Amino acid sequence: MGTPDRTPRLPPQLWRPVRGRLHSWDISTGVDGPGSRFVAFLAGCPLRCRYCQNPETWRMGDGRPVKAGDLIDRVATFATFLKVTGGGVTASGGEPLWQPEFTTALFTGAKELGLHTALDTSGVLGVRADERLLAVTDLVLLDIKSWHPATYRRVTGGQVAPTLAFARRLADRGVPVWVRFVLVPGLTDEESNVAGVAGFAASLGNVERVDVLPFHRLGAAKYLRLGIPYPLRDTEPPDPALLDRVRGQFTAAGLTAY
Repeated sequence: MGTPDRTPRLPPQLWRPVRGRLHSWDISTGVDGPGSRFVAFLAGCPLRCRYCQNPETWRMGDGRPVKAGDLIDRVATFATFLKVTGGGVTASGGEPLWQPEFTTALFTGAKELGLHTALDTSGVLGVRADERLLAVTDLVLLDIKSWHPATYRRVTGGQVAPTLAFARRLADRGVPVWVRFVLVPGLTDEESNVAGVAGFAASLGNVERVDVLPFHRLGAAKYLRLGIPYPLRDTEPPDPALLDRVRGQFTAAGLTAY
C-alpha cells in the first residue's frame, strides 16, 4: 500500500495542469513493482537498447499530450483495487526521467490517492530526479544494464556512469531499489560483468532484490511493424544453466535474486 509521509507536496492547482506525453497505460501484476500496478508508459528515451521491448516509445512524438490531473482521474477509478493488492502507480516508458516534471506531478497525484509509487528507469537521466520527485517516489526499479563501460555502450549506446551515480544517490537518501539486469547470451553474460553489477548492488545497502530478466524476442514484431532492424534477431534466450549461474552470482554477493 502507499507509504504515508508528511513531505510538503505541490497543491493540486499546480500539479494537475502539468502536461506530458503519454504513449499508453496498462494494469500489470508482479512485474512493475509490488502488487497490481497502473503503469504509465511515457514517451521519449535517450537510449537505444539492443533488446528494447518498447521501440514505439523512443520518441516524444510517439506519445499523446495529457495532463497529469486527467491521468490521475483515470488512476482513481482503479485506486481501491490497487490498494487491496498492495500495488500502486509505476512510471515507465520510454524513460520517465525524460519528463521529470510530469513524473513528479503524476506521483504527487498518486500520493494524494494514498498509492505506492515506483519509478522504472535506466538511471541515465538520474540528475533530473530532483528532491521533489524523490520525495514522492517509494521505490526505484533501476536497470543496471551492464557493468563494463564498453559493454554498456554496446548494449545501449550510452554511458553507465550516470546510472551508477544515481544509484549511489538513492542509497544515500535511503530510497528502496529493485535492480533489474537483462541477461543476454553473448552480450551481458560475461562472469566479470555480472560480478561487477552484483558487487556494486550489494555495496549500496538499499537494494531489496535483483530481478535477472532473461532475454527474449517477443518484441521483434514491433520492430518489423516500425521498419526498424531488430539487432538481436539471431540471439537465443539464455538456457536454464546460464540463468542459474547468473542468479547464483547475485545470491553469492548477499542479494535476493529472482
